[in-house]
Amino acid sequence: MQKIKTLGDLKASGYTPKSIKDEMRDNLIEKLKNKQKVFEGILGFDDTVIPDLERAVLSRHSILLLGLRGQAKTRLARLMIYLLDEYVPVVKGSELNDDPLNPISGKAKDIIAELGDKTPVVWMHRSERYVEKLATPDVSIADLVGDVDPIKAATLKLPYSDERTIHFGLIPRSHRCLFVINELPDLQARIQVSLFNILQEGDMQIRGFKMRLPLDISFVFTANPEDYTNRGSIITPLKDRIESQILTHYPRTLDIGKTITRQEARLAEGQQSVQVSEILENVLERIAFSARESEYIDGNSGVSARLTIAGYENLVSTAERRMLINDEKKTQARLTDFWGVIPAITGKVELVYEGEQEGPYMVAIRLLGDAVKQEFDEHFPDPGKLIREGEYDPYGEIRNWFSKGNHTEFMNDDKDKSWKSSLEKIEGLKKIVEKEVKGIQKSDLHNFMELALFGLSEHNILNRDIIDRKFEFRDLLADMLGDFE
Repeated sequence: MQKIKTLGDLKASGYTPKSIKDEMRDNLIEKLKNKQKVFEGILGFDDTVIPDLERAVLSRHSILLLGLRGQAKTRLARLMIYLLDEYVPVVKGSELNDDPLNPISGKAKDIIAELGDKTPVVWMHRSERYVEKLATPDVSIADLVGDVDPIKAATLKLPYSDERTIHFGLIPRSHRCLFVINELPDLQARIQVSLFNILQEGDMQIRGFKMRLPLDISFVFTANPEDYTNRGSIITPLKDRIESQILTHYPRTLDIGKTITRQEARLAEGQQSVQVSEILENVLERIAFSARESEYIDGNSGVSARLTIAGYENLVSTAERRMLINDEKKTQARLTDFWGVIPAITGKVELVYEGEQEGPYMVAIRLLGDAVKQEFDEHFPDPGKLIREGEYDPYGEIRNWFSKGNHTEFMNDDKDKSWKSSLEKIEGLKKIVEKEVKGIQKSDLHNFMELALFGLSEHNILNRDIIDRKFEFRDLLADMLGDFE
């Protein structure tokens, strides 16, 4: 079809114009019949958001994606271009992507009236048919719809009453396109009103001109829930005209969260020499899960998936920096490397009053502690429960070692050999890991030993201090007596 260059050839080919919503519907039907994945790279929405989205496309609806930040709303909208035909014909020189067999603009109609079947036709790729606008309070009706252009009127020597003096806004120029407006509540109410006609009647009036443009646009809007957005809201009549409202959500399981983080994290080529254990990935995801339920963090604001993505990048970079400083060829990330993840946490959460009182750094430390404790409890018995019920204490050898006045410390930039040596000198630590963690890989042994040590401190069995550039572990009772003295 792309070889067709004139209107006459297009007519002879048997080409039939199709609305963009019919086009998307037909292509979706084809993909579903062929069992093709429609939204590549979107995880965790297979049974929730994606079926709703597919139903909306089949119904030829305008769509509102409603959800907290970092829930892949814009990503979903951008992937919808793959439901468009790869190429569509356009009248060459038209402002509004006019279909040669169904032109709507005066300019395209004039070209066809003058040239007839010799009217030149160009082919527009689907990547050019995606238009995205971030709604901000300063967006005007002229930006979206259009206005009279005095320069055009003067250049063409036309009166302002002539429609050729109109400078079309972003929406008319998106004819036959997928048009996405992000953060819809930020659009002023009077600007939202300007969208009524196009959503309901499918046309648009510009200024006082009598002409009506029967625009063919598929609209997708994104927004945060209204109870979070203080800057504005979606006015009720506009919401009523958007046929499908689809709620997005955060990953509901650790495995989905980890897969998303791995997929989205942008690692440099040299960082492949850093190994990240699965238990560290679990701890990172648990930080996000804990943050979404924390009393210190505003739940209405949300905790973006970008927290774990940025955290993973920082975790790897922290280990890489240590590896470079120590002239090592490869290394593995450690729990102590999470001190480098804290900057990725503090900037991604919105604190409530209690959180402000604690301070962003201490809130991040609390989230890390909660995540470590949860991961510890997945692999090891609860030390507090064993003490209360008088059962055999598998941590007795570790407790005895520390109670004798022994202590251990981990510098943030310790060499791998020194880090492993510090763990191995703690009596009973390796034994408890080998007993409780079944089928443990040799490469994960020291990560589990470190997890056990940090977990015991979170259960208040050991005392842990973070001093300058090191973590120090001591016997809890000895520290209390030392303070008393």
